[in-house]
Amino acid sequence: MKRSFFEDYHVGDVAEFGEVAVDAAAVHEFASAYDPQPIHLDPEAAAASPYRGIIASGWQTAVLTMRMLIDNLLDANASLGSPGIGRLSWLRPVRPGDVLRARATVCATRRSASKPDRGIVTIEVETINARGEVVMRAEDWVAIVRLRDPPAP
Repeated sequence: MKRSFFEDYHVGDVAEFGEVAVDAAAVHEFASAYDPQPIHLDPEAAAASPYRGIIASGWQTAVLTMRMLIDNLLDANASLGSPGIGRLSWLRPVRPGDVLRARATVCATRRSASKPDRGIVTIEVETINARGEVVMRAEDWVAIVRLRDPPAP
């Protein structure tokens, strides 16, 4: 379902894709490097927490989701990066052993007023576990994407 150019994105389009297993060793490695909180690293402390066990860092969930977007939706040759997202929410814990997929909904598209070779695509991205629960939502995720046939300079 990879989209190549700006013209390939249409408001209302929905794509579901990807599947990534959350590995316990990867949860520990990521948390050790980037988010060293006991709920991610210490089984005893995590068991005594409101989560009742080890959970992945929300940032790791975001990184896994980004990888699914790159592998399944955004074309590396047409994507020109992103200035950011509006709101990022972690709605449910992600645990080692969970399997995640992503859903992207195109919310808006517009051609750039200042750079005629590109357009701006705004999407809502949801990360969903195998039980069908939305575990993360990124609203107003903005992608800058090349036009297929930009106007001559």
